Amino acid sequence: MSHKSKKPFYLAFPKASLVFTLLVMALALIGAQNLYFRGDYKVFFEESDPQRMAFEEMQNVFNKTENVAFMIVPKSNDVFNQDTLNLAYDITEAAWQLPLSTRVESISNYQHTYDLDGDLIVEDLLFEKLQNSEELAQIEKVVDSTPEIFGRLVSKNKEALVVDTTIQLPEGDQTKAVIEIATAAKAIKAEMLERYPDHEIYLTGMVIMNDAFAVAAQSDAETLIPAMFLLIFVSIAIIVRSVWSAVFTMAVVIASIAITVGLTGWVGIYLSTATVNAPTMITTLAVADCIHIIVGVKYFLSKGFSAHNAIEQSVKVNKKPIFITSVTTAIGFLMLNFSAVPVLAHLGNMTALGVMLACVFSLTVLPSMLVLKPLSSGSAINNTLFVRWGAFVVKNHKVLLVFSLSTIVIISAFAMNNRLNDVAVKYFDERSTFRQAVDVNEKIFGGMSNIDFVLYTDTPYGITKNDFLSDVALFSEWLSKREEVNHVLTFTDTLKRLNKNMNGDDEAFHVIPGDSELASQYLLLYEMSLPFGLDLGNQLDIDKSALRVIAVIENLGSNEITQLEKDAKVFFNSLENKYRIEAASPPLMFAHIGERNMKNMVWGSVLALALISGLILFALRSIKLGAASLVTNLLPAAIGFGVWGMVSGEINMALSVVISMTMGIIVDDTVHFLSKYQTARKENKSAHESVIFAFSSVGMALTTTTIVLTLGFAVLASSSFMLNAHMGILTIIIIVAALIVDFIFLPALLAWIGDDRQPKRESYT
Repeated sequence: MSHKSKKPFYLAFPKASLVFTLLVMALALIGAQNLYFRGDYKVFFEESDPQRMAFEEMQNVFNKTENVAFMIVPKSNDVFNQDTLNLAYDITEAAWQLPLSTRVESISNYQHTYDLDGDLIVEDLLFEKLQNSEELAQIEKVVDSTPEIFGRLVSKNKEALVVDTTIQLPEGDQTKAVIEIATAAKAIKAEMLERYPDHEIYLTGMVIMNDAFAVAAQSDAETLIPAMFLLIFVSIAIIVRSVWSAVFTMAVVIASIAITVGLTGWVGIYLSTATVNAPTMITTLAVADCIHIIVGVKYFLSKGFSAHNAIEQSVKVNKKPIFITSVTTAIGFLMLNFSAVPVLAHLGNMTALGVMLACVFSLTVLPSMLVLKPLSSGSAINNTLFVRWGAFVVKNHKVLLVFSLSTIVIISAFAMNNRLNDVAVKYFDERSTFRQAVDVNEKIFGGMSNIDFVLYTDTPYGITKNDFLSDVALFSEWLSKREEVNHVLTFTDTLKRLNKNMNGDDEAFHVIPGDSELASQYLLLYEMSLPFGLDLGNQLDIDKSALRVIAVIENLGSNEITQLEKDAKVFFNSLENKYRIEAASPPLMFAHIGERNMKNMVWGSVLALALISGLILFALRSIKLGAASLVTNLLPAAIGFGVWGMVSGEINMALSVVISMTMGIIVDDTVHFLSKYQTARKENKSAHESVIFAFSSVGMALTTTTIVLTLGFAVLASSSFMLNAHMGILTIIIIVAALIVDFIFLPALLAWIGDDRQPKRESYT
């Protein structure tokens, strides 16, 4: 049998190998037509998520709370002028035309009540546009005395107004509806700014936040992925001094991404703000595999091998570490299935699949292309610098070991500064128009977050009972006194106002009626007077057995918002009544998911560590090297979170998965280094010689892959979506830390624990 017949198929028949790969890619891509994008915030929550279930139950009992809010800020800093109130009137009228709108609340259509000769009058506070300024004083007086308006629809400093539109979003995928509504809202804003140039208008609300998710994902897909492709292509071409190497690498990347995306479509996984980053991650990881093959080829070219033999030898020595590192990386990403966030689990699965495809293609398709277009021997890489560094580390290994360990311990100690703190409305950076609106809202109104408390009597018309109303009033008063609460919308304020109106507008009667029957009559009379779309369905359920108290709060972190929820429940239950209390809202959902995700990912990270360590022990067949690998792989994450504790200290939903995600990535450098070290040991080299050999054979590859990975995740770090950006930044810190650990701590450790006894010679495959 000839030598040629022993070659693998992809080396013996490179053209056929490439054609086969293209056919597989074409078949997979058929599934891409099934892909669709979901940008609504509910993608972050399982349908069985307890907070989501509580929120949806509340949505079914009361009016929906998804909204579009127009915040009007006059340049005069005083809303009580003719133009500003007329602008509020015009936006109120226009907002009814928003798709799926069911309710519009503003200062203009607020249902003002008063007594007229013993009759209850209910009418719009501003039933037509102002023709002069004579009514301004009366309108301002009403606002000042009405807690349902003041602090909610009119800021306490009277610098801004809000027109709040309730939206009835469809069940399931809401992305299309959200984009349509947001587009219509932006059109209203543009029209009104043209008519009222002395004002600023800002869009907030849950629908606009959903749209911001979609905009961020689209922006990332359109800008980050092309930028990353270009950046990586240029960096590879420069570092390895070969344009063809860059071309072949990107071909492997494209094949890996295309098949991953296609198969994702086949299995029915949708794209989201998180999963649009899968191509970015696959690209960086696929490049790392290719770099090892290409640098290996160049290494053997520098040793005098022919181009063909250099390819064969590079594949031979790299296939084991590439396979191990790909599996460990895939394990790390698969552990994202422990995440409480579905889209992060999808991201993990997609990336794990892409990583394994990149592993296969880097060991088959890439060599096929290198056979068809061999690299020139003139571009062989000089490893002198790495040999010198290896010699330095070996010579000073004890000092470097103590120094590196001391430094790592000091930096890692700052990890204790980190705390979980998710603020959903601040997932976007200052480039986002939504984030800009949130910041202005926070400055003027104190924040747009909320917690809705539902108080259940479980009895029809139970909410009119005097003891229940007394408890609601006490609870509402307790809430309003909390520093983090900016406004409380409660039915008891409405009932107090009605009692005053029905008693000749006498301020002495601005209290809850002492008679339950009277309270029921007032409620019935008021509801009969309310126009369509402005009923009390946002506060009371249909049979009057439950009541919703809405607390508008500062844009709190997850710890603060869950603490407020706990404190509120403790206070209400301390009233020793028979009623029950539940709390729900999107901000509360995000707060709880962050905490639950962190707990889940601790177990995911432990399992990832156990599986990866076991795999490395099996692959290296050495307890000593396995232990060295385990220690080395733990340190970069400790360093990364230590650095994060120094510069930020805020851990959000995305950062809680970084340990598991990066664990598989940082193992790569360690495995490649240990693999080369072990190869040298099996060739009867001493520990010191083996360390130097590892540096000479893999030092350039590790440096190059780290640079490329850093550049790839740097693109992710530039995302306007802060979850992605922070994930990118922390991953970069950990990846760079891993290279430093592998270039200082690991070789120093190997030089220290190694001995010069000759190991048993084994065949290396």
